[in-house]
Amino acid sequence: MSQPVSRLRSLRDHIRWAVSRFHAEGLYFGHGTDNAWDEARQLVLGALHLPWEIADSYLDCRLEDDERDHLQGLLRRRIEERVPTAYLLGEAWFCGLPFVVDERVLIPRSPIAELIEQHFQPWLAQEPARILDLCTGSGCIGIACAYEFPQAEVVLADLSFEALEVANLNIERHGLEERVYAVQGDGFGGLPGQRFDLIVSNPPYVDAEDFADMPEEYHHEPAMGLACGDDGLDLVRRMLAEAADHLTEKGLLIVEVGNSQVHVEALYPEVDFTWLEFERGGHGVFLLAAAQCREHQALFKSRVKA
Repeated sequence: MSQPVSRLRSLRDHIRWAVSRFHAEGLYFGHGTDNAWDEARQLVLGALHLPWEIADSYLDCRLEDDERDHLQGLLRRRIEERVPTAYLLGEAWFCGLPFVVDERVLIPRSPIAELIEQHFQPWLAQEPARILDLCTGSGCIGIACAYEFPQAEVVLADLSFEALEVANLNIERHGLEERVYAVQGDGFGGLPGQRFDLIVSNPPYVDAEDFADMPEEYHHEPAMGLACGDDGLDLVRRMLAEAADHLTEKGLLIVEVGNSQVHVEALYPEVDFTWLEFERGGHGVFLLAAAQCREHQALFKSRVKA
């Protein structure tokens, strides 16, 4: 930010300047946008509480001094500290819904959003009465499911008390206190005896090599929400071993493992995972039916690390 930014007056000035600086500084875009233009527009408009769809003519509006100071402070942090835009704004969008986010939780970006919007078809045979969002973080997956299935009870489970504080803020923000609630526990530890028609999880799954290579932006996120052992599967192993005990007879388990798909396939060659495909990008999400979880439970238990 060494250039004299005092000459920047309008929204358009700031967006154009930000795009140039983002490129020059080699920022990484992976928390809701994939290019400098969208990132700049999101940050500039979001900082001033303006809608993304603002008419082009408004971009020439001049900013007040306090608005300009606030915005330029955020741009400085994005460039110099590599803080992701969602944390700077305190908000991220998932399934077309706004969520409170800060550095206690990962920034929502899971391809599971596409499954939610598609009502989990064609795999879900009937409307789920109970849904579990395991390793919920901000609560975005479970809350989006609550919108999609308005009669369902939804449980948001996480090990982190700090993450659940954010999840509870989002439950309140969306007015879902009557049928969405948060539970603290390690994996299924806080849910003894409970069964669900649909279990969806975006757990920590980044292996040690990928974690070490992640761009600086990702290191603002809680490490416990990303890394999980040498192959990224320390928690997934336990989830698979216990899932049969928490699914209803025709329930479904859907888990995102990203690049650790290769480790899942190597660890469980006997299991016929359904690997889901996404029109908008994303990979490494598997589906297992409850019958498969029961069939392979002994195998899954045998491969849990001691």
